[in-house]
Amino acid sequence: IHLATENEQYLSELPEHAGYFKETRIVEFIFLLSEKWHLDQSTRYQAVELLERFMIKQVEQMCDNRGNAKGRDQGQRSSWSSVRDQIANTFVLRLVSCVQLASKLSLHYSRVTSDTALKFLQSLKYSYTKQELLESELAVLNTLHFHINVSTPLAYMELLLEVLGYNGCLLPAKPLHQLCVQLLDFCYLTRETIYDTLLKIAIESSTPSKLQIAKFLTVKEDFMLLAVAVISAGVFILSPRHWEQVVEHLNCITGITPQSILEFSYAVVRRIVGSTTP
Repeated sequence: IHLATENEQYLSELPEHAGYFKETRIVEFIFLLSEKWHLDQSTRYQAVELLERFMIKQVEQMCDNRGNAKGRDQGQRSSWSSVRDQIANTFVLRLVSCVQLASKLSLHYSRVTSDTALKFLQSLKYSYTKQELLESELAVLNTLHFHINVSTPLAYMELLLEVLGYNGCLLPAKPLHQLCVQLLDFCYLTRETIYDTLLKIAIESSTPSKLQIAKFLTVKEDFMLLAVAVISAGVFILSPRHWEQVVEHLNCITGITPQSILEFSYAVVRRIVGSTTP
């Protein structure tokens, strides 16, 4: 109930450009860096969400400070160019800071130290100091008002799997969890393709309008829906005889319709098949 309420609250306050900083290359960078530093799955997802929320707020603040909304067209272009340059110049540093902060929230794994972070940045030919690294962490914390312990789709997925087991679904728990984590990774790394397929299925058209794309944003940022779809796809792949039972349980738990679960699961499985077909 707490996660559902939190999800609804987030969707009700969704920024216009939500998801912009979840582009595949950014997510892949965070995943690979987390793997390099031996961080757990929850840390890398939290880092993705922290970076996304921080960058959107930072861009909004920069644009507001320059009066971007009130300027003339030429002034707007100049202002946005300045904002873009500032973001580009510090982006890798901010990304590393978000991974650092996410690692500090994990109670089971070693946190990323300043020495480790600086060594990595130096390997990329950046010459930041420990003080600049600390200031970067503080910039992220201040911008987010220290609200950094955000829930991720992984938390939704794991809790739903636990509830399914409690409700008597006889599923292979460990292999299903491992598969679902892999599927969640896959959904993050092929995000645009999967959601583009889902949108076209939902509107029954291959050419969505700008308004339909804008309204679909809440679907793309719905963590509960993503978790449900990943579990459904995982069960379909691993234990298809249990699929209908699981969809029924997920519908009762979350209120998400079987049709929505089916459509999203289809989009995920279709993308998997497409990515493995020569």
